[in-house]
Order: sequence, then C-alpha cells, then structure tokens
Amino acid sequence: MSISIIKSTVEEMVKPFIDENGFELVDVEYVKEGSNWFLRVFVDKEGGIDIDECGRVSEYLSEQLDQKDPITDAYFLEVSSPGAERPLKKPEDVHKAVGKHVYMTTYEPVQGQKEFEGLLQSFNGEVVSIREGQRNFEIPYAKVASARLAIVF
Repeated sequence: MSISIIKSTVEEMVKPFIDENGFELVDVEYVKEGSNWFLRVFVDKEGGIDIDECGRVSEYLSEQLDQKDPITDAYFLEVSSPGAERPLKKPEDVHKAVGKHVYMTTYEPVQGQKEFEGLLQSFNGEVVSIREGQRNFEIPYAKVASARLAIVF
C-alpha cells in the first residue's frame, strides 16, 4: 500500500472521532526514520489540545488500526499537537493564520527569494501577502511549497 493511500485511510478512520470531539485533524505522516516506520497524527482544537486528549485519539485510532489492519509493516503510532510552529497545510489553515507570524518557502523565487518570514497580512485564496521587515511580498499560493506558523524571538 502506498504512503498516500495509508495517509488517506488513516484520515478516514480517525475523522469521525475527531469530529465528534470537536478536534481538528492537522496532518497525518507515515515516514521511515532509520529502520523504523512512524505513523504520526497531529490533532488540535481551539485553545490547544492537551496530552489526555491526544491519548484518547491514540486509543481510538489504535483500536481502529488493529481491527482493519491497513498497514503491513511494523510501525510506531504517535498522536500529538502540531506544536507552536504548526504547519499550514490547507488554504483554511492559511486563512486562520492571517495576522500571525509565519514562515513560507516557495517552489521558485518570488521577488528574488524563496524563503519568507513575517506577518501574514492577507490571503484571498490565490495570493498570500507577507510583510517581512519593511518589504511586502505578494506570493501566488500555487507557488507555496511549505508554510507554518513561526515563533518570534
């Protein structure tokens, strides 16, 4: 089974529990690190998710995975918060991040650079506007390779 099929299968399995409990599924990763496979599920909720809630998601998902057994390899299941530097995977995530400090990379240079860190001023679904110092950048969303919240020190 391909990694993308495993990810979408896990998303489908956990989604009812996530929705029922008012949580948000941020991301699912299935990655190999060294000789071990890891299935990582990142969940959140308004105001932040705590370790007990992550534990409940883990228990539910573990039972579902045991019953349906979609993954043939041995793996470690990890359920956690996305953390302070939460990834912005979907357009809705970017909309929610307007007014916050972000870090973005692009597939190709925009105004001469491929990395941006600053205040996310706006997002209209097609263009992301970031203020970095004294400069404003208008970045086509189709060119965004990765985006996450960023901590300001």
